Amino acid sequence: MQASTSFNILAGWLLIFLALLLLQFAPVNVNAADPDPLQDFCVADLTKDIYVNGYPCKKPASVTTEDFVYDGLVIPPPTNNSFRASADFAQVDTFPGLNTIGLTFARLQFAAGGVIRPHTHPRASEIIYIIEGSVYAGFVTADNKLFAKVLSKNELMIFPRGLIHFQLNVAQDAPAQAVVALNSQYPGFQAIGDSLFASDMKDEVLEKSLFLDKKTVDKLKAIFSGSK
Repeated sequence: MQASTSFNILAGWLLIFLALLLLQFAPVNVNAADPDPLQDFCVADLTKDIYVNGYPCKKPASVTTEDFVYDGLVIPPPTNNSFRASADFAQVDTFPGLNTIGLTFARLQFAAGGVIRPHTHPRASEIIYIIEGSVYAGFVTADNKLFAKVLSKNELMIFPRGLIHFQLNVAQDAPAQAVVALNSQYPGFQAIGDSLFASDMKDEVLEKSLFLDKKTVDKLKAIFSGSK
């Protein structure tokens, strides 16, 4: 009887050990979105000099309806730049009510032929809605497959998180306008050309990686350093 009991205890410990071993090597589901809020809202208190992953909250008693309203997109963003297009973002540092909500919103404005250059949002997926005009939009996967088409008024398209994407007004004689929503309060914006040519990356890296001569690299660096 005692031997049987000892065997059962040993078997039990062995099962626990095997279960822990399996858990150690089991795939882990990673949450790719912003963390869930712990209260109804957390309006950002922009007056506090605190650096955290987000912003500290205002006291609920001091929150008003205006904290949840934003009029910064009423006026179209300018298009008198090198790319003849621009985006205005409503995000938490200008719209405190977005803090912990996990959303960012933007208005895209295109002059004729304008382009929102290839870029990524490291922390968010994006959906675009065309308000006016015809916009060639698309994204490139990690294995360099392109998904793109010309979108017309009232059409939508999604760009998965972290993938390079772009938007181009295909009309050479008319403006276009769109809005986008992203599922992070800080999606990030990394323009590919800017990252390569407006950073302090050594010329030799760019020359050898892109098969460019030094003169071309210097020219592109000068262009992108001043392209806003």
